[in-house]
Amino acid sequence: MRYVSTRGTTDPVDFLSASLMGLAPDGGLFSPQEWPRIARPNPTDSYVETATRVMSSFAGDAVPLDAIREMACRAYAPFAHQSIAPLVEIGPGRWMLELHHGPTLAFKDIAMRLIAQLYDYVLEQRGARMTILCATSGDTGGAAASAFAGSKHVDMVILHPLDRVSPTQRLFMTATGADNVHNLALEGDFDGTQAILKQLIGDEQFRLRTRLAAVNSINWTRVAAQSVYFAQTQAQLGADTPIHFVVPTGNFGDALACYVAAQSGLLNHYRCTSAVNANDAMARLISGQPLTRGETAPTISPAMDIQLPSNFERLYFEATSADGKTTGRNGAVVAKTYAELTARGSGAIPGDVSKRLGAMGLSAERVSDEQTREEMKRTLAETGWVVCPHTAVGLAAARRATNADGPIVTLATAHAAKFPETVKDVLGIDVGLPDRASPFASRPEKFETGPMTVDHVRKRIEQLIAKG
Repeated sequence: MRYVSTRGTTDPVDFLSASLMGLAPDGGLFSPQEWPRIARPNPTDSYVETATRVMSSFAGDAVPLDAIREMACRAYAPFAHQSIAPLVEIGPGRWMLELHHGPTLAFKDIAMRLIAQLYDYVLEQRGARMTILCATSGDTGGAAASAFAGSKHVDMVILHPLDRVSPTQRLFMTATGADNVHNLALEGDFDGTQAILKQLIGDEQFRLRTRLAAVNSINWTRVAAQSVYFAQTQAQLGADTPIHFVVPTGNFGDALACYVAAQSGLLNHYRCTSAVNANDAMARLISGQPLTRGETAPTISPAMDIQLPSNFERLYFEATSADGKTTGRNGAVVAKTYAELTARGSGAIPGDVSKRLGAMGLSAERVSDEQTREEMKRTLAETGWVVCPHTAVGLAAARRATNADGPIVTLATAHAAKFPETVKDVLGIDVGLPDRASPFASRPEKFETGPMTVDHVRKRIEQLIAKG
């Protein structure tokens, strides 16, 4: 397996290089040079078995099969449900895929714990140490902090927007008690933290000097690992069943994983709807509007408050054309759009791209805060489930979806306990942390605040590394 940059000017690299580098030297994101054909799992296959099959296909000969199986076993051992991602029926033809049974109560645990195992394996083999940078809108930071806490080979630096995540989300990233985890709360929004991460990863001298890598959703291994639960869902609902997935999304990594699963032969005929809040960048981009650096609006689904979804670049790469007619994965077109974005704050997207995205089975639905609140109430009344606001965005979008030939599956991305203030305000219910998360509440938080500038973050990383 070889991986190429979405901007077309980086030489192909192997799986481990793509994973450890995160961002390609030309500023693009790594994607497979060719899609593997992966055998679909059987309904009786365990999650570990499916994860091993999928990840070994993306790794090629870079990592032994037995090593990947051991990584998966260790990654998923702490999960509260033996299915890892259980599928539950919530109404006729309507299902919910629960992705919040990990240690930090969000879907990010599923991929992040596996990538932490991969990094430890590789760094142990190489006798090396790395600095891992993570920018988060809420859940990624907690999952990364938990997964890498105590690692002998990694210093973790997490950037989050000050006062733009829920107190419980912050707790999972700031109360690990691990000396190798460092948190910087920056004054601004998530798009600012993500821009700083990309700038630092793109600074080759700084990256090499600090041995820096990124584990945001821009990291290819994260996306590959998330494709596993789409494959498991197909197996459980029937190998020939057409499924309409509805994915609450901000940075588009989770929804992209659905496309990745389909391209790899793991899904039958499928559709995938990105459910977005007032920060509706994916809806605008899929409709063909320019890529713009807009103002982020705070909502009650804060992990989705993103105006520049990084993983759209991978989708854009897939939908570009070499001749104006056929899909050609044209890196030059992608590079031109993102250069315009950097220079002018807006990058034009060719008109034919929107049509191709629709033909690829992709769409988007906007859900307002008021509609989110109503969905939380309606879901409780109909099913007895208390869902988080992000899951409610997905469920509200799913009510508008149609799939005459098969089921509609909404991804439940986080446990309601991560947003107790919103749940209390909307439903009048006090929802506490489950027992498996209680250690976080018993430890003091540790983070520092600072300006949303690349110079500040660069200086703090250098200081942290100097302390050893």
